[in-house]
Amino acid sequence: MSDPVVDIAEILAHLPHRYPFLLVDRILELEEGQRIVGLKNVTINEPFFPGHFPGAPVMPGVLIVEAMAQTGGILAYKGLPDLKGRLIYFMGMDKVKFRRPVVPGDQLIMELTVTHKSSRAWKMSGKATVDGKLATQAELTAALGVEY
Repeated sequence: MSDPVVDIAEILAHLPHRYPFLLVDRILELEEGQRIVGLKNVTINEPFFPGHFPGAPVMPGVLIVEAMAQTGGILAYKGLPDLKGRLIYFMGMDKVKFRRPVVPGDQLIMELTVTHKSSRAWKMSGKATVDGKLATQAELTAALGVEY
């Protein structure tokens, strides 16, 4: 695997999320303001696996979508330096489809492309794959720049 474009230290500088809710390990590709590819290493040590499901661990679909949204958040923070010190809120998801389970040992690759931008919100189209096979797809919307 090639070196990350954005490593975990920089991810932590941009996103307010922390363990156990930080769901992006590195950024592999970045076209500022346009497109991003992120990676999540899914391990058996994830806190949700003991209950989802005992004996047959599967990453919850809502957390796959959240990982996609966090990846999109990094794209926004990298493209809009004025967002420093402000939050990005996940506002909506459309056309979400789950195609295959994500399990411990998988590398979840999340690719998002901006489809609409305004000063207050961005819409992105994305997919999450494992070994090149589609796991999840969605259209995500986020509100930009809410002060905290």
